[in-house]
Amino acid sequence: MQLLHTKLPEFIEKMKNAARKHKNKQIAIRGLENLHSAKMQSLRTGRIEEAVEQMAGRDDVESVELVVIPRVPETMHTVMIKGIGKDGKPEKIVLEVINILHPTEEALFDGCTDVEDHRPPLGLH
Repeated sequence: MQLLHTKLPEFIEKMKNAARKHKNKQIAIRGLENLHSAKMQSLRTGRIEEAVEQMAGRDDVESVELVVIPRVPETMHTVMIKGIGKDGKPEKIVLEVINILHPTEEALFDGCTDVEDHRPPLGLH
């Protein structure tokens, strides 16, 4: 049984290909730089891919920027502080927790007023 998820490298490649379909337009992808591996929802991947292709197809668009930010502005993260020994193995680990307050999407609008919100209500995705 195949799980309905898209691996991170495949997600990035799909977005690049979607932008290239129209006059080989370029896409800049931000917000995923710190992920080494991840799986994205396949249905959402398809919807995002379609939106990228439509955006790239606009005559007034020269390039596309895709930015991934947390939807909930306050996220809680575990912090691992590892003490590594001479053999490269951890000698001790201290676990902490930190809340990170992220700017919301409005901080990235850069004055654009033509915004289509395709997101479902929180908790219903």
